[in-house]
Amino acid sequence: MMKYFLLARLIRSFLTVSTRFRFVPRRLPALISRAFFLLAFLLVSVSHAENGGRQENAEPDLTTLTIEELMEIEVDTVSGASRYEQPVSEAPASVSIVTADEIKKYGYRNLADILQSLRGFSVINDRNYQYAGIRGFGLPGDYGARTLLLVDGVRQNESVSQATSIGTEFVVDTDLIERVEVIRGPSHSLYGANAMLAVINVITKRGRDLAGMELSGETGSFDSYKGRLSYGGKFGVGPEVLLSGTLFTSSGQDFNFPEFTSPATNFGWARNCDRDRSGNAFLKILYHDLTLEGGYVKRDKALPTAPWGTFFGVPGTETTDSSVFIDLKYHHTFENGLDMMSRFSWNEYDYDGRYVYDWTDPGDAPLLITNIDRVRNSWLQGELQVSGELSESHRLIGGIELRDVLRMVQQNYDVEMYLDDRRSSWNVGVYLQDEYQVFDSLILNAGLRYDHFDTFGDTLNPRIALIYRPVDSTSLKFLFGTGFRAPSGTELYYGDGFTMKPNPELREEQSTSYELTLEQQIARHVRGTLTGYYTRVKDLITQVTDPVDGMLVYRNLSKVDLKGMELEFDAKWDNGINGRISYSYQDAKDLTTDKRLPNSARHLVKINLLLPLIEEKLFLGMEEQYTSRKNTLSGCRTRDFFVTNATLFSRNLLKDLELSASVYNLFNSKYFVPAGGEHQLESIEQDGRTFRVKATWRF
Repeated sequence: MMKYFLLARLIRSFLTVSTRFRFVPRRLPALISRAFFLLAFLLVSVSHAENGGRQENAEPDLTTLTIEELMEIEVDTVSGASRYEQPVSEAPASVSIVTADEIKKYGYRNLADILQSLRGFSVINDRNYQYAGIRGFGLPGDYGARTLLLVDGVRQNESVSQATSIGTEFVVDTDLIERVEVIRGPSHSLYGANAMLAVINVITKRGRDLAGMELSGETGSFDSYKGRLSYGGKFGVGPEVLLSGTLFTSSGQDFNFPEFTSPATNFGWARNCDRDRSGNAFLKILYHDLTLEGGYVKRDKALPTAPWGTFFGVPGTETTDSSVFIDLKYHHTFENGLDMMSRFSWNEYDYDGRYVYDWTDPGDAPLLITNIDRVRNSWLQGELQVSGELSESHRLIGGIELRDVLRMVQQNYDVEMYLDDRRSSWNVGVYLQDEYQVFDSLILNAGLRYDHFDTFGDTLNPRIALIYRPVDSTSLKFLFGTGFRAPSGTELYYGDGFTMKPNPELREEQSTSYELTLEQQIARHVRGTLTGYYTRVKDLITQVTDPVDGMLVYRNLSKVDLKGMELEFDAKWDNGINGRISYSYQDAKDLTTDKRLPNSARHLVKINLLLPLIEEKLFLGMEEQYTSRKNTLSGCRTRDFFVTNATLFSRNLLKDLELSASVYNLFNSKYFVPAGGEHQLESIEQDGRTFRVKATWRF
């Protein structure tokens, strides 16, 4: 088992050399190697304990295992990479999967927590929304629009801002998630717009996973409370049903912002301005080949940061988001192996922003006016997909997808109407992918998709993947793909007539990506992944000031390079011990300014460790996350920081009762992230130490 320690020494040596060329901070090699030594020690100890300390029972090299022994190794599968179930090692992408069991044992509260735990992801909270950046690309205030978010394959990005909702405004309660699949890199050849940097596919539970009633309640810091009531079951040969409802409320925190330290702004204190309230409902019915699914969420969030020049420290500036979707899917596999899926869905997204301004002349009594920013967006989406084996070596998948935006309304008004833009739009896409088994050890995966948008025209995007598996324990992937992001409704049409103007001539953003990934089964329970990538994005849509009239406008100006590497080791044992450690090096640069992108950390380190304290009853989940410095929009830098999370989770201590207690930011690190352009703040403070206690009773 010395290979773990030799590997740790090798990693440290590589990083130490890298510091001399300023690739990594000088204190990072010691941090990573110590963390890896700790993980390696635990892994070796567990392996030794499992073998009873006998050398003859040490784990053999995988190349010496029999077919029967190899089949005992757990194989993760993914459905989102190729739109059908396949082993992760054969998927044409670098994939991460988070299961329902991990969500419970690590105490993840929302989708943002889940993504933050994964290599290459960085999540920020601007006290209104949480945004996820990946591989160094996560511009402040871009709403995560270059990542596609799916719920059971149903698109959730709306068409006005194209946001990915990952906080309390997400349409599915975290307890209802069966697993989250993250497919890195461009997937436009299958999914079309927004799948530029990654696809996040949230797969929900079924009625059989609950098999009865489930009641959940939790409380936490800042007077936070959450309750959920769910029912799931299967009625003989009849339908399978899952029905759930959730309510959440939090009073939020009081903040002190140095940018507002004057007597007129209460010396920078924003009190009672961080409230968060949400409620959602979810329904899933399966009957033979039919699935009916629907979700609804509404969230109200107070804003303490005085965005868009609002009056600081006065309650009333807040946003309300609501989303609803209904999807009917038919999926049937014929006797000849042909697989057909058709679906029809309806989505609606509504947004109301209330912004309080002081219209007082200097020296007069305050006169507060509430400005309303409103969005009404609804769309229909239909899809037909067919897949099957053309021969023993060819598996084809093809389909057509139509999206009809019925309503895209943007309004802004207070004492008068400044913006009242009402539009509709549509787009259609056709895709085809072939998985060709060239040899037993070589797979060629090639796909092509054509899209037409009535806003900017046509785009054609290929994806090619070569997957070489010389032995069962090794998978080498070369990936190439192009992608695009269509301009959003806000970028095309938002204009209030005096501060901002529309630009309906915007073109789509375009990307070209190359990626090389090595996935290696190091031992029976340990798997390593090493990835190097390069992505160029051109015609990046950027907000600038027009020198002619001094108004803000979106234009295709910037060109961005993303390059880096990711290293991860993942270990899982039958006795419940899990460990994962990853390091990400990210170099994201704006080529027009030759500067690193704002909100882009050069280095990320993630450590996850799950220990069963009492077999099958009590577990300890630990997370350690390191983020290096980031540039702000003005060119300043935020400090690097560590965050430690810990969760105690128990089940079967009491019949049908699950209990958990979590501490987030255990050591109360004070850290900041870059603020978006709508703020007067340079950076925004994130949560300090917070607590959560949760109980779930199944009956």
